[in-house]
Amino acid sequence: MAEKIILRKCMPDDLETPRVLSCKTYKETFAPLNSPKNMQMFLGEAYGLEKLRSELSETNSVFYFLYLNQELCGYLKLNESPSQTDINDVQSLELERIYVDAKFQGRGLGRVLMEHAIEIARERKKSYVWLGVWEKNDKAIAFYQKNGFYKIGTHLFIMGDEEQIDYIMRRDL
Repeated sequence: MAEKIILRKCMPDDLETPRVLSCKTYKETFAPLNSPKNMQMFLGEAYGLEKLRSELSETNSVFYFLYLNQELCGYLKLNESPSQTDINDVQSLELERIYVDAKFQGRGLGRVLMEHAIEIARERKKSYVWLGVWEKNDKAIAFYQKNGFYKIGTHLFIMGDEEQIDYIMRRDL
């Protein structure tokens, strides 16, 4: 039986789902490299219900859930200017979040989300897609490079009470 992959746009009523999935996938990826205190502070700030409610109602941002055989396995968040976290170029689309639950990784689902983001950028006549990725996240950096992204700069990322460096990466369309 073939696996069934579905992408569904998130709605404001979906508020709790991205919060739970974000916290789970973020901890899976970053908890081993950050203090428990910083992790807890960041998760509370970045994925609090009011913050997510605001993000889901933002007209220049969109979330998509990814399902595999009816099981939620990841999601994607895209931002157009002026809601982008850094560059704010009307010719670009920011891929702010591309999260896949650890138990589903290695199955090409990150690529499905990436292709969806690129398709949306092309539909909206964008010149490029960009993202920020922690300089210590070698797995993600390799994935982005494999998908045509290249480093164009850095920006500061605050994790709890620690300053970290994110690479800004771009893919021209």
